[in-house]
Amino acid sequence: MAVSISQLALEHHRVAFGIAETQPRISWRFAGNAQNWEQSSYDIELLRSSESPHRDGTFSYSQASGDSRYVPWPGAPLKSAERARVRARAHGKRGQPSTPWSDWVAVETGLLTAEDWDGAAPIAADRETEVGGPKRPLYFRKDFLAGKDVESARLYITALGLYEAEINGHRVGDAVLAPGWQSFNFRHVYDTYDVTGLVKAGGNAIGVVVGEGWFAGRLAFSDSRNFWGDTLGVQSLLTVTYKNGTTRKIATDESWRANTGPVTSSEIYDGETYDSRLEAGIEGWSSDAFDDTDWLAVKTLSPLKGKLVPADGPPVRRLEERKPERIFKSASGKTLIDFGQNMVGWLRLNKVKGPSGTNITLHHAEVLDNGELALRPLRSAKAADTLILHGNGSQTWEPHFTFHGFRFAQMDGWPEDTPLTSDSVTGIVVHSDLEQTGWFECSHALLNQFHSNVRWSMKGNFLSISTDCPQRDERLGWTGDAHAFGPTANFLYDTAGFWRGWHRDMYSEMQRNGSMRVPFFVPTVPPDSNDSPAAVWGDVSVGGPWDLFRAYGDVGMLKEQYPQSRGWIDKGVPRQAEGGLWDRSGPQFGDWLDPKAPPEDAGAATTAKYLVADAYLVRMTEVLADMARAVGDPAGADKYAAQHDDLRAKFQGAWMTGNDGQMANRTQTAYALALAFGLYTNATQRTAAAATLRDIVAGNDYLVGTGFAGTPALGPALRDAANATDDFYRMLLQTRVPSWLYQVVQNGTTTWERWDSLLPDGHVNPGSMTSFNHYAFGAVADWVHATVGGLAPAEPGWKVVAVEPVPGGGITSADTRFVSGYGEVRVKWNENVVDGSGGGRRQRFDLQVWVPPNTRARVRLPRSGKVREVGSGFYEFHEEGAS
Repeated sequence: MAVSISQLALEHHRVAFGIAETQPRISWRFAGNAQNWEQSSYDIELLRSSESPHRDGTFSYSQASGDSRYVPWPGAPLKSAERARVRARAHGKRGQPSTPWSDWVAVETGLLTAEDWDGAAPIAADRETEVGGPKRPLYFRKDFLAGKDVESARLYITALGLYEAEINGHRVGDAVLAPGWQSFNFRHVYDTYDVTGLVKAGGNAIGVVVGEGWFAGRLAFSDSRNFWGDTLGVQSLLTVTYKNGTTRKIATDESWRANTGPVTSSEIYDGETYDSRLEAGIEGWSSDAFDDTDWLAVKTLSPLKGKLVPADGPPVRRLEERKPERIFKSASGKTLIDFGQNMVGWLRLNKVKGPSGTNITLHHAEVLDNGELALRPLRSAKAADTLILHGNGSQTWEPHFTFHGFRFAQMDGWPEDTPLTSDSVTGIVVHSDLEQTGWFECSHALLNQFHSNVRWSMKGNFLSISTDCPQRDERLGWTGDAHAFGPTANFLYDTAGFWRGWHRDMYSEMQRNGSMRVPFFVPTVPPDSNDSPAAVWGDVSVGGPWDLFRAYGDVGMLKEQYPQSRGWIDKGVPRQAEGGLWDRSGPQFGDWLDPKAPPEDAGAATTAKYLVADAYLVRMTEVLADMARAVGDPAGADKYAAQHDDLRAKFQGAWMTGNDGQMANRTQTAYALALAFGLYTNATQRTAAAATLRDIVAGNDYLVGTGFAGTPALGPALRDAANATDDFYRMLLQTRVPSWLYQVVQNGTTTWERWDSLLPDGHVNPGSMTSFNHYAFGAVADWVHATVGGLAPAEPGWKVVAVEPVPGGGITSADTRFVSGYGEVRVKWNENVVDGSGGGRRQRFDLQVWVPPNTRARVRLPRSGKVREVGSGFYEFHEEGAS
């Protein structure tokens, strides 16, 4: 069967436009089920305007290599704002076909140096800014002339805040909440847009509206704001290139004008107010015919603190729309709207009419309590958007610079003369535009819904950065949550570029004062915080890069992140003695939010905090040794391997009660960590500990007893060390609290922060931390993919696939797919009772496996344990046993 290249990519960019890499590595995926197809060599053709091409317009490069991931850029480095096109062809081994040429893929660099900005400076309105409270969004504009025969036009833009840009009355791009959130003191993202179709010969105008966003808005747990600056501004460069090669550049400078407009306030936590009566004063504001003589002058600001860089991951976009499932009145007479899904974004009001000055306010919440919006979990966040009608016909409106986590909305002030129907309001779902790569479905309906909940929680919390929650006055890039959930995230979506930028910020924060401490959240808020180091949370500096390497096999990115991992282990972790276990003087989160933690003390877990900390230190040191080997640092590998052996012995002395494998804490987390992290040194200990873990689980009636730290390890410990996968199935499929499916039977559509965020009596948990959209406990989906679905990487980057389904829990079928860097791999199985050949009833297990070209799969059958290694192609396996 034919093999083809289905996708060609540059670095980890979904679209390689406006990128920072001047020699981006090239990768390609395959399509087709050719049996045992392996690449032996490849050809790359490169077309660029800055070199003299062959007569066919291309440069050709060939290489004898089986690599189809991260192959070197074959030509000279790209220059600033240079565009090229590239395509590839792969050749199979002797007797195997070659692929056709891939489609041409464009790549274009952004502005690579400060000089490339050609004098563009950040500008602000020449007015007194609102320092102590919300900042009114500002409108900036500039008229410019363009000649005929425009070849191309590019807009490079960022903001001190969040921006939306227009040219000649047309929106630029489809990104929202741009330029996102970074550690602005170190890295300030700018975006690149192709605006060729928006520039016309003659008079033109560019307009940019800026809201406070994360840069200058209220953040974190106090009423503080202005963490990176107290002034809203914009920096942009519009480059118009003509067919004769000349250019015209329009940069932000003091020739621009600024003013306020109908967006009168817009805050991340509190929402947006839009007074459409003010639209008349700025009608046509981004068109050249507009008279801005009454607008304010602008002033230039000091250069941005952070280095101007393109984004590593995709932008946030509007990606789905949802209609209300029902509109109803509460007992108190409030108008409530149920969208049937807890989501993140905002609401659009459609074709609403009413008298001038009518205030329509939308309040957002995740759940109802006593039939009314449950607003208490939002804490101080108002999460309310207000539209003030102009009274001149129908209006369609949605907010610009805020977002909410909600399933329910309360509509106040809807005009009495306008019927409120399901067409009147639309839910807009926004998140980082990551490529979906993983799917799972099985015969258990509640488990399928739970998997959907996990995905929705990821979508809602992967919004420029990964946050803990999307609704209350927090929404921070908590490192511990990211550590727990990383492997699941890397299966569900292509997160490589997304995490790359986040880890770059993390490393900058670690180096800020030379401590190499990992902050509790990235970006750090306030930026000058000096958090005490904490295990699990800080350990993401090691575990995160390793999880990325396992998922994507990118040694280059691992080398980039290796210094942060070494810095944390070598210097960031405070020790009892040099090379010892954790110092006992500082605070720890421990097994955060284990089921027995009281509502107001989430860290009061049943497992000792320093047991958790020390277990993770031992494991992260072992991971660092593996990382050193992967990046070609044998001395580092030897160093950290020796440290690991020493730390494991110290851990046993500190936390094991004898030579029988028993732990100082008799908890699920203590034993799960010890077993999953390989903290035992002999089989006798492991066997005894596994038996104890099973007793603990059974004694707890197969209910969950772990928090953030223990949950990811529990399933692997029972499956791999205790040979007790059935025990974990019983836990996984429980519906009583605390369990994963409890939230499902309680009508949850995202994963929760607490096992009992909603109490069995239907009321919201009284704790102040009660989010209904928190992905951390969704980390168990990694076990679901690998064990129920039977699909996991056996080697980094999925070059070799592990196909090892372990049926259980009464589940009779599963279908799991993953799009790796090589192509789609799929595992589908069914278990049925059939008539045996010798009479009687037999249990039949049928397995289908699809393996993409240039990879192999290691297939382990669940009944016999037989292992077979296969190349690419489609395979079927069958087993029978006693029913």
